[in-house]
Amino acid sequence: MIGKMNVQTRKIRWCGCSDLALTALGFLLAYTQPACSQTKPESDKSAAITQALTEVVNQGQAPGMVAAIISGKGIIAIGSAGVRKVGSDIPFACNDLVHLGSCTKAMTSTMIATLVAEGKLNWEMKLVEALPELKKSFHPDFQDITLWQLLTHRAGLPSNPTDWDAYNTKEIKERRLAILKDNLSSATSVKQGEFNYSNFGYMIAACMAEKVTGLSWESLMKQRLFNPLGMSSAGFGVPGTPGLIDQPWGHQRFGGRWQPSNDYDAEALGPAGEIRCTVADWSKFLAIQLGNKNSILEQKYLDKLVEPVGFYAAGWGVIEDLPWAQGRVLTHNGSNGIWYATVLVATRLDRAYVVVTNSRDFTNTEDLCSKMINKLIKINQTNN
Repeated sequence: MIGKMNVQTRKIRWCGCSDLALTALGFLLAYTQPACSQTKPESDKSAAITQALTEVVNQGQAPGMVAAIISGKGIIAIGSAGVRKVGSDIPFACNDLVHLGSCTKAMTSTMIATLVAEGKLNWEMKLVEALPELKKSFHPDFQDITLWQLLTHRAGLPSNPTDWDAYNTKEIKERRLAILKDNLSSATSVKQGEFNYSNFGYMIAACMAEKVTGLSWESLMKQRLFNPLGMSSAGFGVPGTPGLIDQPWGHQRFGGRWQPSNDYDAEALGPAGEIRCTVADWSKFLAIQLGNKNSILEQKYLDKLVEPVGFYAAGWGVIEDLPWAQGRVLTHNGSNGIWYATVLVATRLDRAYVVVTNSRDFTNTEDLCSKMINKLIKINQTNN
């Protein structure tokens, strides 16, 4: 069984830029333009996805997986394989809930962009402008950090606060503020302006949104993103009811065996990586980056969200000029230590590719999911 301390350790270790960098490198090195042939029905593509996932599961590389090819109009093809929980025979289904981990960051950034569009926030707003009552408690290193720096991991922050579980008897907005105050009172070794992947920064950005609206990040996500996009399955934390197998469980590998777990991460971490939903509902969010008309944001705000500082924008890693994609690709991945999700969006091709597994093997899962994304690309482009 994974204890509370292990939950914290895995978040600090695995919800970071090393995963993103490895995935991006895999995309750059691995993907080539496959030959195209005659068009076949989309059901053939779903069958090909299911077959590829089944091979992986049968090899013991994951308990369960789901993967999909998506356009701006919705899911083109989807497949799943394996089980919800090792030791059960309940299949992992295409419409099951999945945990998105740090792929949450793009959603948090999009919600914040709706507040920018309304003038409640602006990209260059300083943290002290949103939270003036805390200014005296901030170390000088943090006096000038801006909302955009927070969303692009350039605010000079550590990856995580010292304790995500601190103040857990406080209401969630007050809890986040208390964690913020404690952790910004002393200097940091991270230099402002340099890239340092920070889950903490996304919590702080959410604090700014909470302060100017009076609503929790959770409420803001429902009101400004989930409900308008029709993401009825979206929620927070690991899927399912504790103790039941009504949704997939997460897994870690111990002693060569997959061990199921439904451990929750701290609620305060939510803005950085705690959204769950079906792949179908995730596709509704991804569609807005594929040119699908939406009631959420004007195009100029969507463009800003994918404007990189270096290689990272607001919740997206950005890779320019990939030949197979005919240009820019957006990518991210995420894990809470017992799930792993990865997404690649080829905007010029009107395609997104997602892979999620209800497991995390710290030596194999990233590479496994990158290879599966590669297979999705080939499945999509073959028979077109």
